[in-house]
Amino acid sequence: MDVVSPPPVVGVVRRNVAGTRNEDLYSWQDEALEEMDSTLSIQQPECLPSVCTQMIATKQWIFLCAAHSAPRECPAIDYARHTLDGAASLLNSNKYFPSRVSIRDSSLQKLSSVCRRVYRIFSHAYYHHRAIYDEFEESTSLCKRFSVFVVKYNLMAKEHLLVPIQDIQD
Repeated sequence: MDVVSPPPVVGVVRRNVAGTRNEDLYSWQDEALEEMDSTLSIQQPECLPSVCTQMIATKQWIFLCAAHSAPRECPAIDYARHTLDGAASLLNSNKYFPSRVSIRDSSLQKLSSVCRRVYRIFSHAYYHHRAIYDEFEESTSLCKRFSVFVVKYNLMAKEHLLVPIQDIQD
């Protein structure tokens, strides 16, 4: 019987890494979504539909899932999967994002909306799966990097960032 080796681990190329080739930067959205998929796989054992029946952050924030014909409540893990699938589809859409180098003004609103939805995954993890969030964030700084990105490009206002990140909210 042949033994199948697992696929090699693919590292994430970051813009600030010395030696990064320009062509590597064109797949930034794919890389970010791959990291988010890692977040989901880490949360999955705890974030079960029977436990996290709604996508919530704090008690005052319940989020509706936009993946359905009419927005409705979804278990948190389903909301996260639907959101990441929708984000990948949108970001890879030639209709809204025909260029890997620039974004049309007409597409900025869609990008802002998808960023808000993706950010909700971080806020849910922070408030409901804190140990998992802390371990993952310590090794990846994904929430911090995403937060810096959305604030830098005015895709989200600082006051809508529910996860406290010192360098951003000071």
